[in-house]
Amino acid sequence: MDERKAEVPPIDVRRTLRALRALFANPDDTAQVFTIIESLTGRSRLRMGRRFAADPSGAQLLRERPDLVARLSDRAALRRLPAGSLGRAYLDFVESEGISADGLVAASKGGEAARLRADLQYMHERMRDTHDLWHAVTGYKGDTLGEAALLAFSLPQTRNPGVALIVLAALLHPRAAGLRALVLGGLGRGLRAAWLPPIDWAPLLGLPLDEVRARLRVAAAPVYKPVRTTELRAMGVLA
Repeated sequence: MDERKAEVPPIDVRRTLRALRALFANPDDTAQVFTIIESLTGRSRLRMGRRFAADPSGAQLLRERPDLVARLSDRAALRRLPAGSLGRAYLDFVESEGISADGLVAASKGGEAARLRADLQYMHERMRDTHDLWHAVTGYKGDTLGEAALLAFSLPQTRNPGVALIVLAALLHPRAAGLRALVLGGLGRGLRAAWLPPIDWAPLLGLPLDEVRARLRVAAAPVYKPVRTTELRAMGVLA
């Protein structure tokens, strides 16, 4: 396949709609989120790649290519970090959700992103690998509301059309009344925050979470009642 075509993939509306229907039928199907984002990426990846490479921290990450997954997978090392640190908050999040950094890698396998040039591939993988760190920093849980709010937070950060579609669909859902305020709040927090994609997270893991939030201009975590997919099915919102 031509490398340039992989960097600017064609918009695939049918694939997007299939994935969107599957995601709304099962919000826990993370693979569908990756499919929607990939299907509508267009030139947004190239634009983000240029910005990433122009950022001093992003340029250093591209030169050194640190393996963040290995660092985040060492739970014993994370557990030795100070209480209240970013690393401990991340550990608490993944353990409470029963997930791992490797799980996101598996969910994103395949697709056009597997055929990118090296710098875009690293950035793509870096965004995937930092997803749960964004959860820890923003305070959104891994429930349906929290994932929607985090996607809204990430929209001004990534400017990806696929993310925009998911957020819009969530806001327009006929039973989204309890979701809208949290999602719109996430959008505002993402607009006010520092640009997170080129952040080198490794040196921040041992710092107090409040200090990391202040550095990155991420507002205090919102208080909300998490809603899980099982609850939505019991309420008749999902089949």
